[in-house]
Amino acid sequence: MVLGILLSITAIGVVCWLLFTLAIYALPLFAGITVGTWAYGTGAGWPGGIVVGLLAAGLMLGVGQFLFAFARPVWLRLTIGLVFAAPAAVAGYHAVHGIAKHAMPSETWQFIFSVVGAIAIGATAWIRIAGAEPARSGRNLARG
Repeated sequence: MVLGILLSITAIGVVCWLLFTLAIYALPLFAGITVGTWAYGTGAGWPGGIVVGLLAAGLMLGVGQFLFAFARPVWLRLTIGLVFAAPAAVAGYHAVHGIAKHAMPSETWQFIFSVVGAIAIGATAWIRIAGAEPARSGRNLARG
């Protein structure tokens, strides 16, 4: 019984670590799944849907990182960061709610913990995205 409790705590810790680590990839994941499902629905089949979904997710991630790296205005960087952090917060809410639903009977406390988890995971994604510096111009690079 003690081993089961320790394994459960370890599993929850690993899932939370994965959630915090992969939070910035929520938007590309959602985009890839949406486009892959659309491709499957239009007759591409399983292989076509998977390939198109992977391409869409990779393109979304690449374009987002490129725009964030080369965007100079602060308002544009904030907008791009918000676009990537909002789906991470939604995913964090649902992940924490799934855990809280099994851990506590009160729906009020489930909601409170879920909102706190959404804020924490959204903030983590925001910090990871905002940690990237904008690209310097060639003149600034020459100065060091």
